[in-house]
Amino acid sequence: MTPGNNGASTPEDDDPFGYLYADGQANGAQPPSGGGYGYPNSVNRVRAVGTRQYGQQPQNAQTAPYGQVPQQGSYSQPNAHYAAPETLPGGATTAQQQVPGGGGGGRGGRGPNHKGLLIGAIAVVAAVVIGIGVAMLGGDKDKDKASDEVGTDPTQSQESKPSPSKSKAGESAAELPTIDAKALRLGGAATLAQDVEGAQSDGGIYVGNLNQVGSSVTWTVNGVPKDGAYTVFARYSTADEDQEMTLTVNGKPFGSKLNMGNFAHAKDGDFAKGWTKTYAWPTLNKGTNTITVSCADGDKCNVLLDQLWLKAGQVKD
Repeated sequence: MTPGNNGASTPEDDDPFGYLYADGQANGAQPPSGGGYGYPNSVNRVRAVGTRQYGQQPQNAQTAPYGQVPQQGSYSQPNAHYAAPETLPGGATTAQQQVPGGGGGGRGGRGPNHKGLLIGAIAVVAAVVIGIGVAMLGGDKDKDKASDEVGTDPTQSQESKPSPSKSKAGESAAELPTIDAKALRLGGAATLAQDVEGAQSDGGIYVGNLNQVGSSVTWTVNGVPKDGAYTVFARYSTADEDQEMTLTVNGKPFGSKLNMGNFAHAKDGDFAKGWTKTYAWPTLNKGTNTITVSCADGDKCNVLLDQLWLKAGQVKD
């Protein structure tokens, strides 16, 4: 195509500013005066305000109900497949379902019952605490009951009655006798004396001259509560060497000598510092029993005898 005046063939080829150029003026372009582009044959596209309407459907367009195909030749045919599934041949009928409330979304729905769960949890905890408290109270009651049963055991209480050392505070117990030397029955060369200090018997009186064979003291014990093992205590004094004498119970020699050692470690002849005690564990009968301490052949009997007393059971104090 050669340069030249081909004219404005179409409106889109019009140059609205052609009048500004030399070739445009040569083609007859003029400044716009009536709304045109400036060319003689330009399309007048200027309209008054309000005369053009937008968004309206052309008059020849036919509308069809939702899901139906419009008639042939109508404007802007919709896609036949763009329809509700239930309107298509063989389509399943759909039913509108109501979404259940809840789930934490809308205001109308009800969420989980947190208050109810909290109340239930508190109730469970309270029940557990009450159960533990009841169990503890029950355990204490059982413990107290067990203690009462132990304390009232007939066998134990009967065994503890004869011995003051085994008796509980406040319980009445049978007091077993104690005898001073002057109340004993003397035999052989045994005599009473009080010139050595330290004797605990009434008046400070003790039995002396027991170091000769045949000398003895005899105690007739009344009121032994029952048969059984007892402890016979003897308070005496000796000095220098350990001594031993014969113990006879109800006419029968006891199994071993009565040990009368120098436990106070008094020096020879210092009897005032030699006071001490010894014991033996004979079996006594209920009622009356006879206990004798004597100097037999082979014994060492250089002692001063102060007191004798009994305790129930085999004890050391």
